[in-house]
Amino acid sequence: MYFINQVPFTFDDVPDDGLYDLDIIEIADNERRYEPEDLYKSSFYLIDELCHPLMFEVELENPEMLPVD
Repeated sequence: MYFINQVPFTFDDVPDDGLYDLDIIEIADNERRYEPEDLYKSSFYLIDELCHPLMFEVELENPEMLPVD
């Protein structure tokens, strides 16, 4: 999951072999769960504010952390 000021805007899919990795499952179980609707709402909030980094030029502190196309 990728965030801007704690607002989620996109995510990376888990590779198939990660779905059965107990270490990854344990880490994920201790994190907040997001539904597609959560991401939809927060993404549109960023779009409304012209701050969605995948749609607008935005100065970021850590641009290397963005997903690669």
